[in-house]
Amino acid sequence: MEEAAAAARLGTILRHLKPWPDAAALTAFPTSAQIASVKHPMEFHYTLDNNLLTLEQRHFYDENGYLVIKKLVSDEDIERFRNEFEKICKKEIEVPGLTIMRDVAIAKSEFIPDQKLVTKLQDFQEDEELFRYCTLPEILKYVECFTGPNIMAMHTMLVNKPPDSGKKSSRHPMHQDLHYFPFRPADLIVCAWTAMEHIDRSNGCLVVLPGTHKGSLKQHDYPDWEGGVNKMYHGVRDYNKSLPRVHLFMEKGDTVFFHPLLIHGSGMNRTQGFRKAISCHYASADCHYIDVKGTSQENIEKEVVEVAKRKYGVSTPLSLKDIGVTRARLVKGERTNL
Repeated sequence: MEEAAAAARLGTILRHLKPWPDAAALTAFPTSAQIASVKHPMEFHYTLDNNLLTLEQRHFYDENGYLVIKKLVSDEDIERFRNEFEKICKKEIEVPGLTIMRDVAIAKSEFIPDQKLVTKLQDFQEDEELFRYCTLPEILKYVECFTGPNIMAMHTMLVNKPPDSGKKSSRHPMHQDLHYFPFRPADLIVCAWTAMEHIDRSNGCLVVLPGTHKGSLKQHDYPDWEGGVNKMYHGVRDYNKSLPRVHLFMEKGDTVFFHPLLIHGSGMNRTQGFRKAISCHYASADCHYIDVKGTSQENIEKEVVEVAKRKYGVSTPLSLKDIGVTRARLVKGERTNL
């Protein structure tokens, strides 16, 4: 039965593959539940029992590590998040703890203070309007299918991928999000990533390697890219580049939920516009923190701690766990552990 299910999944993915000039094929995958019929009963490893996801959706996530829900977030909410982002970029409001990031290719340019300088907002948990995304009932009802009823918002981002300068620096290397997180278990963590406009290959949509969530956390380092790499944009050092890649074409409000071990990245933005998406990583409040010293995550801990010390003027020892604790917010249920 396992071999038949694996063959069915592979067949489905291959049917959506299209030729691409690069060595590894890239493709669009329009829906998240176009799979072979599921036989019953079935045991699921990566979702919890719930009354929301269909058996086909649960099977798809188990096999592939991601699930796209169409038009989950309203246009009205998307525009409110966009307006708040623009206010922050124009320095009309200041947000405590917020990290504002700039593309390595334009960081020293002379643009006036606006969204052209900002490629990412990180840690917006103190901004009431942007953090409202993390508490949307329509988001949390799906998150609960992966984490259970006690839910913590652990990491927040609004990505504003800029038009590529020609140095290919708008790319994001293939990576696993768990590399950045000092808490476990991985199977009780999920990301919600919502498109704030139409997203496809031309403006740098997400690219995923289906099924890689079943593997382990890999070593991450900066890729050797000629045009430079943005700060903390680590990539998986060694993975099977012959695996099928799936491009996630998304419309405004579409939301993809994915596992923290899923290998994914994004391509260049070849358009003249900025590609926006808002996201939050959630974890079960029953998760626990770990010490990453002596592990493959030591390199990212060192970078994150250095940034935090400069930002807050702190000289005392810090760890990735300490920073994780300051970011974490309860969004549903009880704070049982994290």
